[in-house]
Amino acid sequence: MSNAAFLAAIEKTTQKALPLDQLINETQKLSGTGDPALARQLYQVWISFNADHPLLFIARFNCSTLMQAMGDEAGAEAELTAALAQNPDFAPARINLGTAMERRGRAGDGVEQWRQGIERMAAVTGDAINYKTTLLKQMARVLSDGQQLDAAEIALIQCLDISIDQRDVCEQYAAARLAQCKWPMAPEGGKVTRKHLLSRLHPLSMCAFSDDPMLQLSSGYRYVNHAAPLETRLTRADRRDAQMDPKRKLRIGYVSSDLRHHAVGYLIVNLFEEHDLEEFDIYAYYCGIPTSDPIQDRIKSCVANWRDIRNVSDDAAAAMIAEDEIDILIDVNGHTRDARIGIFARHPAPVQVNWLGYPGTMGTPFHHYLVGDNFVTPEGSEHYYSENILRLPCYQPNDRNRIVVEDKPTRAANGLPDDKFVFCCFNAAHKITRFVFARWMEILKGSPDSVLWLLDYNADTNQRLRERAAEAGIDPARLIFAPKLQNAYHLARYPLADLVIDTAPYGAHTTASDAMWMGVPVLTWAGRSFAARVCGSLVRSAGLPELVCDSADAFIAKAIALSTGERLTLAALRQRLADNRDTCALFDIARLTRSLEDLYRQMRATHLAGLTPKPNLTNLDAYFDIGVAIDHEAREIGQLTDYEGFWRDLLAKRHMALPLPADGRIWREEDAAPMVKAKLTRAA
Repeated sequence: MSNAAFLAAIEKTTQKALPLDQLINETQKLSGTGDPALARQLYQVWISFNADHPLLFIARFNCSTLMQAMGDEAGAEAELTAALAQNPDFAPARINLGTAMERRGRAGDGVEQWRQGIERMAAVTGDAINYKTTLLKQMARVLSDGQQLDAAEIALIQCLDISIDQRDVCEQYAAARLAQCKWPMAPEGGKVTRKHLLSRLHPLSMCAFSDDPMLQLSSGYRYVNHAAPLETRLTRADRRDAQMDPKRKLRIGYVSSDLRHHAVGYLIVNLFEEHDLEEFDIYAYYCGIPTSDPIQDRIKSCVANWRDIRNVSDDAAAAMIAEDEIDILIDVNGHTRDARIGIFARHPAPVQVNWLGYPGTMGTPFHHYLVGDNFVTPEGSEHYYSENILRLPCYQPNDRNRIVVEDKPTRAANGLPDDKFVFCCFNAAHKITRFVFARWMEILKGSPDSVLWLLDYNADTNQRLRERAAEAGIDPARLIFAPKLQNAYHLARYPLADLVIDTAPYGAHTTASDAMWMGVPVLTWAGRSFAARVCGSLVRSAGLPELVCDSADAFIAKAIALSTGERLTLAALRQRLADNRDTCALFDIARLTRSLEDLYRQMRATHLAGLTPKPNLTNLDAYFDIGVAIDHEAREIGQLTDYEGFWRDLLAKRHMALPLPADGRIWREEDAAPMVKAKLTRAA
């Protein structure tokens, strides 16, 4: 838009001769040609000359949107407040004002705005229903972030009552139930059935729900088709056939929302410091919350190419990565919060890798490799993954420069008895299934002179676990909850525990390596799926293989033995951890970095040979349909001795109704062939 046109619009505005629809058109032209400041100025002049206009609130709302895009949070909030003063029932302004307040650190005020918006809705119209749904979702998200999970669950139930098929609401509702240790996940007699909820469970929640790697694989596949549909995948950024220049440094890009004060940030920071910059150019594409903390500062200090893509569209971010000519792109989020799966769907790098952030397979056609190790992804488990598996000595990096406060805390100061054995688990609440809790109660029964030290989740969840303990015949006072602390203080209190006991199927990851760095042994039961085997890998890599159990019963027996008759054994294990800390694979970040760089070289050689792997996605719709029909809360599938036989029987029933081709996983040629032959015989 020319400067003359802008001045003409201003002149018409001062004469009150510019209608609202023309105002909107003129400001859109200004924004579209890169002049948002002029667009905002035009809005502000129009507002000042049209104070009595009946639709003034719309102009204020649009002006607030421009201000927010330009970074003027306070100005945007002021315009939204003014818009609502004129029209308190204008739900879009209520939604945005609550969001603006949340961004400015006033989450409680934001929730109150959304609550008011819901209360003011009387008319039943399509727009009103959409606005109410949005308000409820916003409330639930912020309440969940603030650990007000019961209130969030109520908002989500109201949202599902409007429409039961909202996938994102089902995901949040299930996550809220799991995080509150509410079992079963779908309440009996409720509107939302178990199968309905399970079919919309987020892949990350599925990792915690059941040790069923085939369901996890097919769940990831189904989720990807929803989150990154086919029409978004072919773009100008597609470089799947791009050749890597073997004469220049390999360009490695890491995409993550967690390169900050976050569990993944703490794990990966030392890796960036160890990378060989003589041979590799490292790029970081950050899509997380705006922050500045010591972890992010350390990463930025050793990554020359830092890109902030939080407010960049998937198309634009993929184009940026393509223009950077990234050779190998690492997805450090996977199926976790703030992930950018749409970027990877656009193939901006010729080789794309799933590593570290998500404990499982992606189930996509555009992740070529998964990085594991010989225990997390043992030989023979490849058919549980869509990606080709490459292995490190230990798949998880660790920071050798952890900060721990020097003052040694005492048990008394942390509410722990000095004369009792302290079992500990600082895993998140969503990892505690009813099966896990039952095992813990068996351990406490067999070790009467002990307590269980857990994280302080929230008052309601803590009380719920105490009540469950009482139902199991355990004094609720034996459950002691530790308040959340800043990481340096949190690490310092670990040695107050005698033994960490793990969860399953989603075991301890960062929490396990933290405990062992601080000298506390970790006992785990290794299952089948990735998330169920990580802790076993870490424990073995720390030099304590005898603490990796192969069954639930062995896990219970070992915990009781170590807390009663094998105290000397436990002391020796603690000493071994201390002796091994500087040499074991778990904390050898230099070795891990060199090994990872070797894998990158291997990926390049494979790609140059035209052999980059293609993910196998055959029959995954069938696996998903079968898997979500199983009642995973009635029995623990991780304890099945013939897991694949169990699945093969279910596939055979499906095959009789709708023939399935062999898929190279559980359903084999020899399974399908006899049935095909029988059908041909009957037809003849």
